[in-house]
Amino acid sequence: MRTVLNVVWLLLAGLELAIAYAIAGLICCILIVTIPWGIASFRIAGYVLWPFGREITRRADAGLGSALGNIVWFVFAGWWLAIGHVVTAFLLAITIIGLPLAWANLKLIPITLTPLGRQIVDTHRPFAS
Repeated sequence: MRTVLNVVWLLLAGLELAIAYAIAGLICCILIVTIPWGIASFRIAGYVLWPFGREITRRADAGLGSALGNIVWFVFAGWWLAIGHVVTAFLLAITIIGLPLAWANLKLIPITLTPLGRQIVDTHRPFAS
């Protein structure tokens, strides 16, 4: 089921979002000072391509630098991106087919607001023996 949702997501929203985040990452890397946010944008672009079956967790080694970087990110870009994801999720939720896609869009908000100090992990875990 995850694969089907990921393919539908990729065709309807994921590819465009990934391209947008990749372009933002390139711009951030060109500006040198903003390279950490560029790397975060590339990480988000990869997550946006295939969001079902993965989740966002905090990195244990994230410290003050990540927190300060997230504050700067939030002020200049994060809240705008979050508003865009909320609006898109609302529009997708109008149809029954769009409900899982709307949920995926809402799943992107935490990493959109605070991308530094986060990691993306698979939710599929093998059974413990």
